[in-house]
Formats: sequence, structure tokens, C-alpha cells
Amino acid sequence: MRKIVLMMSVSLDGYIEGPHREIDWHRVDAELHRHFNEEISRFGALLDGRVTHELMAAYWPTADQDPASTPTEAEFAGIWRDIPKIVYSRTLERADWNTTVVRDVVPEEVRALKEQPGGDLGLGGADLAAAFLRHDLVDEFRIYVHPVLIGAGKPLFPQTDALTALRLTETRTFGNGVVLLRYERVPAGQV
Repeated sequence: MRKIVLMMSVSLDGYIEGPHREIDWHRVDAELHRHFNEEISRFGALLDGRVTHELMAAYWPTADQDPASTPTEAEFAGIWRDIPKIVYSRTLERADWNTTVVRDVVPEEVRALKEQPGGDLGLGGADLAAAFLRHDLVDEFRIYVHPVLIGAGKPLFPQTDALTALRLTETRTFGNGVVLLRYERVPAGQV
């Protein structure tokens, strides 16, 4: 069965974006971008909220046509265009670039999606991740901690009273100081 993999960049103090939605503090160099290309190209689909999808769709569909794009960025443009995408939105009417719009996170529909053949499903966006977490649908966490404190903004994880037990499966330090923390959920009863 496919897994739902939350893959997000975060500041050391736990934010995915600054107070004005800025992400200019991300430390994505060639090494990290190549890693992202490899990881994302293995996914069977990307699951994003509207904001994340619109941010990606504003740049990546034609990034490989920009003479200023690096080869790694041009490669990612093709990966992003070709991979199936599911956007969860109550307001978006339609989306291009191999994208299906779904109105709500329905656990039974997500479980059926996980049972389909293909690669794991990459989950992005804090609000969508919160909805998936509420429904106990996230199987793996790939958190990229950037070496910066931004002080305020949107946190990756919502406040909750629920305990989610995780098992560390991988760490990796990139040359730019970003650290990957990869965790899998511990099945109930194995805590």
C-alpha cells in the first residue's frame, strides 16, 4: 500500500513561512534541489492545498524555458508538470498541469487512493497536513530543517492534544546546513 508522506521545509523554530508568507529564508542550493528532484520524482502523485498548488503553478510549468534556470531547476519543471497532482480546495474551480481538484479530505477516499498502484503520495502545505493529521492519514514525515530562526509565521504543526508516536528512520545533513529528519508513524499498540 502506498504511504502518505508529508514533505516540508521548516525553520529551526518550527515555521514553514514568515508572518507575511515569505519563504526567502529557505536554503535550497544545488545539492538540496537535486535531492528534492530525486525524492519527488518517485512519488505517484502530489497532494497539495490550493495555496501551495498556486505557488507552484505560478512558476514551475515554464521554468525550464527561462534561460536563467539551472539544469536542476529545468529538470524539476518537467517533474512537476508530469506528476499527477491532487489539489484540495473548496474555492478552486479547475487547475491545469495534470491536476485534479478535490473539495474535501474524505478519509475513505484517501485510503482508496493509497490502495491504488504506484509510488507513495507526497503531501504538502500546513493546512492540508493538519487535515490529514486530524484524520490520522500521514504515514511518514520528511522534515527539512533550515538553519535559520525566523521568530514568527505559520507553524508546520497545529496545536493538538493528540500524541503521535514516531520512529526516526533517517537523518541527513546537507552541505548548506539543512538537516533532513525522516520519521515513520509507530503503529498503535507498538509505542
